[in-house]
Amino acid sequence: MADIIQSTGRRKTSVARCTMVSGKGEILVNGRSLDEYFNYDTLKVIAKSPLELTENLNNYDIKINVNGGGYTGQAGAIRHAIARALLIANPDYRQALKRAGFLTRDSRKKERKKPGFKKARKSSQFSKR
Repeated sequence: MADIIQSTGRRKTSVARCTMVSGKGEILVNGRSLDEYFNYDTLKVIAKSPLELTENLNNYDIKINVNGGGYTGQAGAIRHAIARALLIANPDYRQALKRAGFLTRDSRKKERKKPGFKKARKSSQFSKR
């Protein structure tokens, strides 16, 4: 296993840079603990899911620098970065991570606003007469 593993994860407009070393399971996001950074339990579960799937919750210390987007996008970017780092650490995890969909970059983004519309697809009310 490599000493220091670095990876990048993306979701919407968020980018997460992950540095993983063997340790006791400490996760720091932008200098704060994961529990302190995310207010919602669902986001914490999303971010930790690759570690729980591969049963490595207490095996690695992870430092994450994430910016851009909102909390949901950042949690998805963190999940993507951690999954990629685990794959570098142990290629045997590939099948489980791929099946769970953690290695696939979620390409869904906000659709752009079109001219003549109020939002991306919302138009003004149609009047026949």
